[in-house]
Order: sequence, then C-alpha cells, then structure tokens
Amino acid sequence: MVGALYAVAVLLALAPASIALSKYARASNIIYGASLVASAALCSMGTVQLLSRSRAAVALVLPIGLPWLGAHFRIDALAAFFLAAINFGGVAASLFALGYGRHEHAPGRILPFYPAFLAGMNLVVIAGDAFSFLVAWEFMSLSSWALVVAHHREQENVRAGYIYLLMASFGTLALLLAFGFLAGSSGHYDFDSIRAIHLPNGLAAIVLLLALIGTGSKAGLVPLHVWLPLAHPAAPSHVSALMSGVMTKVAVYAFIRIVFDLLGPPAWWWSVTVLAVAGPTATLGVLYALMQRDLKRLLAYSTIENIGIIFSGLGLALAFKAQGLDWIAALAFTAALLHVVNHLLFKSLLFFGAGAVLNATGERDMEKLGGLIHRMPKTAAAVLVGCAAISALPPFNGFVSEWLTFQAILLSPQLPSWALKLLIPAVGGLLALAAALAAASFVKAFGVSFLGRPRTPEAAAAKETDALSLAAMGALAVLCLVAGILPGLLIDSLAPVTTAMVGHSMPHQADLAWLTIVPIAESRSSYNGLLVLAFVTLSGSLAALAIHRLASDRLRRAPAWDCGFPDSNPAIQYTASSFSQPIRRAFGSVVFAAREIGEMPPPGALSIARLTVRQRDLIWDFLYAPLADGIATVTERINVLQFQTIRRYLSLVFIALVLLLLVLAL
Repeated sequence: MVGALYAVAVLLALAPASIALSKYARASNIIYGASLVASAALCSMGTVQLLSRSRAAVALVLPIGLPWLGAHFRIDALAAFFLAAINFGGVAASLFALGYGRHEHAPGRILPFYPAFLAGMNLVVIAGDAFSFLVAWEFMSLSSWALVVAHHREQENVRAGYIYLLMASFGTLALLLAFGFLAGSSGHYDFDSIRAIHLPNGLAAIVLLLALIGTGSKAGLVPLHVWLPLAHPAAPSHVSALMSGVMTKVAVYAFIRIVFDLLGPPAWWWSVTVLAVAGPTATLGVLYALMQRDLKRLLAYSTIENIGIIFSGLGLALAFKAQGLDWIAALAFTAALLHVVNHLLFKSLLFFGAGAVLNATGERDMEKLGGLIHRMPKTAAAVLVGCAAISALPPFNGFVSEWLTFQAILLSPQLPSWALKLLIPAVGGLLALAAALAAASFVKAFGVSFLGRPRTPEAAAAKETDALSLAAMGALAVLCLVAGILPGLLIDSLAPVTTAMVGHSMPHQADLAWLTIVPIAESRSSYNGLLVLAFVTLSGSLAALAIHRLASDRLRRAPAWDCGFPDSNPAIQYTASSFSQPIRRAFGSVVFAAREIGEMPPPGALSIARLTVRQRDLIWDFLYAPLADGIATVTERINVLQFQTIRRYLSLVFIALVLLLLVLAL
C-alpha cells in the first residue's frame, strides 16, 4: 500500500515538474519515461496483490481529507485487478508517447496533465472511503478535460471539452448522491462502514439508478454517451487510448464497487435495469461507428459498443447471483472482467494505429486515406490484428470474452423469473447483431484506410512511424494473440475477484489438456485457441502451397477488372460512406433519421453528380437539445436575481435558511 501511494505521489510530482522542464527539448522523454516507470511499478504491485496466496486486503489511513474521517486507501482483489489493468494501459500509452510525443507541436499543454490523469485513475481505484473516491474521481475528470482541450485553438475541441465537463459534473453529482444514500444517517463514509449498512429496497433502487447514471456517464452508456465521440478524437492519440481503453474501465470499477460490494445482496430486478441499458448500448454504439468517416470517431463509438458488452456481463451476473446461481454468476462476471482486459488491449492498439496514421498523413478522414499498407506495412499489420481482435475473430482475444458472455446467456432458462427469461435472449440477439456489425465496421476501417490506392497526395507520401510507437503497437498485437490462445491463465487469475464479488469462481482452467477452456462442462461447451490457431495456420499454408504449386504458370494478359469504370482514378474506389450505405438504408431511417439527397446533372451537362447524406443524432435532438434550451430559458428568467437590492438579498437568504431548517426537521 505504501509503495502504491509513493508511485502515485511520483506521478503527481511529475505534473509540476513538467512545467519546469517544458523549456528543454527532452522534456517529453523525461515525463513519459518517468510515467512509464511509475505505471510499471503500480502494475506490478497490483498483479502481485491479485495473485498472492494470502488474498488479504491491505489498507492505510492518512490524516488528510475530512478531519473526522481521514483518507482511507485499500487494495483488495477487485482494486488489485483494476490497478494492474489501468497501469498496464499506462505503460503502453507512455511507451507509445515516447515516440508519438516528438511530433506534438505543443507538448507543454499536455505534459503537466498526463501524469496527473494517470494518478487520478489510480487514486479512484485504491480509495477506501467516499470522500477520497469522489475527490479522486473529480481530479481524474478535470485532468482528462485539460487533455481534451489541449489543442484549444480548434473550436470543435473546445466544444468537446465543454460537453465532456458538463457530463462529468453530472456524473459526479449522481455518485455524490449515491454515496450519501449509502452512508445514511450515520455519516460514516468509509467503505467498511457502508458495507455494514443494509438499505431498504426503495433506497437500494435509488442507489442503483444513481450508480448507473454516475458511472454510465463516464463509461459511455447510451443515452449518456454524447461526450465520448467528441472528446476521444479531440485528445492526442495516446490520451485517446487512455480515455477509451482505461478511463472507461475506471467507471466499470466504480459500478462494480458500488453495486456488487457496497450495496449488499442484489435483487433480481436490478439486472433488468442494467441489461435494458447494456443491450441497446452495444448495438447503437456499433451502428454509430459504422456510419463514421473519421477514424478516431469510429473507434470512440466502438468503445460504446464494448462497454455495452461489459455491462451485459455484469447485468447477467446480478441476475444469476440474485437467484442463488453463483456458479453461473461467476461465469458472467468473469466474462465481463475478461472483456475489460481484452478491450484495453485491442482498443489501445487501434488508437495507437490511428495516431500513427494521423502523424504520417495529417488525416483522420478515411475518405482521404488508402494504400497505406504499402507505405506503413508494420503499422498495417498491427492494426489488422487489432481489427480482427475487436471483431471477435478467433484465435484473438476478443472472441473469448464474447463467447463466455454468450455461454452465460444460454444458461438463462435456469432463471425462475419470466421477465429475465424474455429479456436475456433479446439482449443476446442485440449482442449478436453488434458482433456482426462490429466486423463490418472494422472491415471498412481497415479496407478503406490501408487497402486500395492513395486517395490524396498526403496518403501517397506517408511513411512508417517511429520505432517506439511500433514497439508499443507490436507488443499489444502479440498480447491480443497470446490472450486469445491462453485465456485460461487470465480466467484463473480472475478467480479471487469473482469469489469476492459473487461468492464463486469458474472451474480451474490451467490444468486442462491442450490449453482448453471449459466454462461449465466439457459435455456442454469448450474452446481451444491453440487448436484454432494451428488449424488456421495449417489450412492457410496448405492453401497457399497448393495455389503456388498446382496453379497454371502460363502468363495471360487481359484488361484489369475495373468495376465498369475504365478510369484508374482512385476516386472510383469504395469509400467509407459507400461501404456503409446498405446498413445505413436498413437502419438509418429509424436510428439516424438518415436522408440521401442525390444531385444528378441533366444529360450532356459537364457538372459532377453528388450524393449528400444527412444524419441526425436522435438522442441529442430529443433529449439533450430540449434540455439545453430549457436550462437556457430558466437561467434567463432567474437572471433578474443578479440585480436586486441588499434588502431583497437578505430576505432571500432568510427564506432559504427557513426552508433548509424545515427540511432538516422533516
């Protein structure tokens, strides 16, 4: 515990130190290198604590914060897992930033807040009382907001930061109220005291909703997702990777800590609320991703989809735990935690790849890329692995956690509640649709960006990124494969967390033959990533050998197939918009209110034909826009309070005091 706090203190000290060092050319290397070392130390501490045989939580109270409370810090199995995951993401992002930071034109705006952001996320995880938790949560939000608006001369980034700050404040308010209800009239805000309080069903329902709102606004649950596709593209790419791959997992940690740990035994209907939000989040997130042309916005919307998958697993765990089916709850909970790790790996990899492309071309618009596989082959190979992993293709890691989630869904007939028996298969259908659309989305992302011919001179002149950035991407690509082949080791390491949160764990997997994983019983289902890899490698090699050895070697000359267009202009290639057109026509009129406006010149005219696609964010239009208008109207009405006499101000203060005393009396 002391070592973890010292490492966090180092990260906090790096923030002011970076201001003093900003005038030196090697400031970026020093700050990112020190952040890498501190994150590696914290990752090691979390891993050791998670895998220790004693499994006893370590705690410490510092005489800071509220006078009668102090600052409680605690590392149990849950905190240790997220401490390891968060700081592994910090190590990868810092390694990438050592190369990527050289291209940053204003590093002084980023360096002070980068280690502070890492420190804030760690403090949230190790906080042992509500006050320390909320202070760390707000510190994390403010430091990440500063990173979002680092390039503040772009008006779009300022707007993204403003919306992010509003949503972060709203989420913090919800969590503040949730902890207030949890503490009750006793006023004890340390987590050990809160665990001893048993709330009545009505208050427990309010806390659940507030926790879902507070953490969902940070994680990106629909309809609280509106900040995410604006803020993630605005931040530098290594920060985007932290926000998408790591910070959203801090929100997942907060939800688990409140609902599975502090709130007490769950009721079956808690899962209905969570699943009703999680399923549509997964499907809408990937539908929005499929419509995007901006590479980083596509990745940001994809994060919403994966958060929906994680919360689906958590909702299933609540349903099974409430009915006493702890062994199935352990399966669903393990699937959610495993997807936390998997999403951290492949989403960080993909954001690093987007950053490398942005550095090489200056473009995030896929319509202005193309042909990069010939100019950036190493980046293309790493991004291809990330696209396969996020599309849940075996033998990569994304498949395993989604497969385990579906295994839990298939066990839903054992639940006695008919509401859950009807809801869970519907959520399963939404997740299956999301998985298929995710594959289409990343076929588009990789195909349009890396394949074909360059669409712009910038894409044609692209060069491979630096060695350190490639090292970060290569390491994550290898881990995506290793985690898909050896998921049993990860599953076994999660056993202390699942035991602590749901009272049971999955069967031990490491002793099974051929690295097979068996979630329930071999007679029901099993998966072997090693055999899948061997089959794919062998069949692909045999097919290539047969083609080269058995195909005709006669040379034949013929015109290249050109889709009916004799012109070799790169503009005739598939674009991101044309690729997603069939799905946009199937879902767009309902989900996006999409309209396609065609402008066709008359016969004989030399003007070009145009197709304009207009889409709307219906959640923004029907929820947030009216809310903003209403707030603006109310503030205009009460603006008269700024121009009152001193007597009226004293009268208002007196009335407010009387009302507060009445509330306190009641």
